[in-house]
Amino acid sequence: MNYGAAACLALERAMAVDSRVVVLGEDVGRGGVFGQYRGLQSKFGAARVIDTPISESTIMGAAVGMALTGLKPVVEMRVVDFALCAIDEIVNQAAKARYMFGGQGRVPLVARLPIGLWAGSAAQHSQSLEAWFAHVPGLVVVTPGTPQDNHSLLAAAIACGDPVIYMEHKELWGLEGEVLPDEKTSLGKAKVLQAGTDVTLVTWSRTVQTALEAVKQANHISVELIDLRTIWPWDRDTVLASAAKTKRLVVAHEAVRVAGFGAEIAATVAEELGIPVRRVAAARIPVGYSPPLEDASRLDAEAILQALLG
Repeated sequence: MNYGAAACLALERAMAVDSRVVVLGEDVGRGGVFGQYRGLQSKFGAARVIDTPISESTIMGAAVGMALTGLKPVVEMRVVDFALCAIDEIVNQAAKARYMFGGQGRVPLVARLPIGLWAGSAAQHSQSLEAWFAHVPGLVVVTPGTPQDNHSLLAAAIACGDPVIYMEHKELWGLEGEVLPDEKTSLGKAKVLQAGTDVTLVTWSRTVQTALEAVKQANHISVELIDLRTIWPWDRDTVLASAAKTKRLVVAHEAVRVAGFGAEIAATVAEELGIPVRRVAAARIPVGYSPPLEDASRLDAEAILQALLG
């Protein structure tokens, strides 16, 4: 099953067992831009799979209201870049309501904000902004990197009870892999993809695939590869245990290196363990439209390999 279909199946199963789960966003009725809602409106009706006008602030504001009155909305923002038009509703309303009203109201919504480079889509459609949302108290931030995780983590996000920023990667929709529909996972739990003894490599989202390429080429060192999966809360225990064993840490991500979430991981490990840490990520430049300029923003396997060897 591919990455998009895996999420669609998780959403279908959640809607089938809980009538409070609703979907709203642009083009969801026709299945979404990537087919991630395919067939849902015909099965559940237009009152539960709701096509909206092109107004991100209106979509997100309506979703916050729905959540506060007992529904469990799944909100489609198409890409994270467009969600910036709804930043007040996310950061000042959804994230803070439970705290500001002493727990009297909760906002159990899932906001799907796809991140990352999207070939040929240029600077306004290719950003990785997970660190922005990790910085905001009250938000959960999830970054699935495989079809299985896009199924299991979306199910966990819908069940969470708090606002979840759910960040699928724009170039992973067609990625195929085995999906076990009944396999469950927990938010905040990383996955060790490969055990190793010489260096710990931590990553998430599409960079997992790039990291796997780099690890294959690292013939003379033993790499422990960790897919973080959830940016907030992040799995400190798994990362610290691995880094304590290997005595070296590399964090790799597609987002801009400056103030990226890799800095939080690197600082935590350095403070707790005092071992060498290194970050490898994108330069602080807008993503170019032309392929050579776009490639300048891409994190490739060679860059990760050099960090592992260094």
